[in-house]
Amino acid sequence: MNLDKKIVLASGNKGKVREFVKMFTDLGLNIVPQTELGVGDVEETGTTFVENAIIKARYAAEITGMPAIADDSGIEVDYLNGVPGIYSARYSTLAGSGEYGGDSKDANNNLKLLDALKDVDDDALRTARYQCILVYMRHAADPTPIICQAAWEGIIMREEVGDNGFGYDPLFWVPEHQLSSAQLDPDIKNGMSHRGKALRLLHDELTALYAK
Repeated sequence: MNLDKKIVLASGNKGKVREFVKMFTDLGLNIVPQTELGVGDVEETGTTFVENAIIKARYAAEITGMPAIADDSGIEVDYLNGVPGIYSARYSTLAGSGEYGGDSKDANNNLKLLDALKDVDDDALRTARYQCILVYMRHAADPTPIICQAAWEGIIMREEVGDNGFGYDPLFWVPEHQLSSAQLDPDIKNGMSHRGKALRLLHDELTALYAK
């Protein structure tokens, strides 16, 4: 198959777009955010990260007729049986969440997570991991999409620390560096994060695919 080197990224997030463009420049791939192609968001009806990433990639490929890349990511807390999981980005807005007084969605998500773990003092019970799933589809009906998964292990802290990063980063303790994710140098974070590892796996897969 003669694969199109113009690939739609099922996201309009500027930071994410820059990250993907930088990663695949050496392969001669032209990564275009779906927002530039008139593609809106699709409802994420899956029950797993994999299902939601496939839904997003398939939708972008179907609308544009191009190969597509999508990701789905979030944080799993062991004590909470994997919650927030696929609902990480909207954790504090789920039904029955109550009211949180943070000044942003990220702040409210973090406040809700702290509340859920308020009676858990043992670090061994506060273990968690970031998960990232990346999916590449050659076309909307691709029966064998490339799926890359990577995780980043850590511990949920008892208060927010650090000003870098976003999401749950101020609560995510990285034992190897004795810092929160929000305190890490961005280059160090990218080298060990779930998304950084998943991107490198996908880079290897696409190198092999486009070299054929």
